[in-house]
Amino acid sequence: MMTEVEERSNAIEECYEFMLAYAAQGLPTHQDSQSGGRLREFLIRAATALPALAESFAIAVKMEGLEQPERYQGFLEVVDRDARDSLAAIEMVLAQPSISSQLIDNLNASIHLRALLTDLFLIGEVFRAHRRSAEPQSLD
Repeated sequence: MMTEVEERSNAIEECYEFMLAYAAQGLPTHQDSQSGGRLREFLIRAATALPALAESFAIAVKMEGLEQPERYQGFLEVVDRDARDSLAAIEMVLAQPSISSQLIDNLNASIHLRALLTDLFLIGEVFRAHRRSAEPQSLD
């Protein structure tokens, strides 16, 4: 299950990184560059990853055996809300026939997308810390 969570997170993070580079190009439309053709691909991948993100995390919390899984419920509701809000913004951008660097720059600056990225980093670190604590300690 962690693979699904990681794939969803990676799709969102890779989209954001691509959008940062695209926004820096100062293009009036996505049709004006080679990277513009890939822009919609990244946005669609992220949009596809968002709807079941919180559910994937909830399943991973159980499967990873994290202690006190009930304490994650509130945060998973935040992840779900941030994912839905981010999806709404991405869908609006995808509806545009022409996507400028400025539009992408504004999407990057969206508090919804930034909150979601912070959610991903936070819960990702929780899982990494859990895995490190579960690893056998060496007696060096």
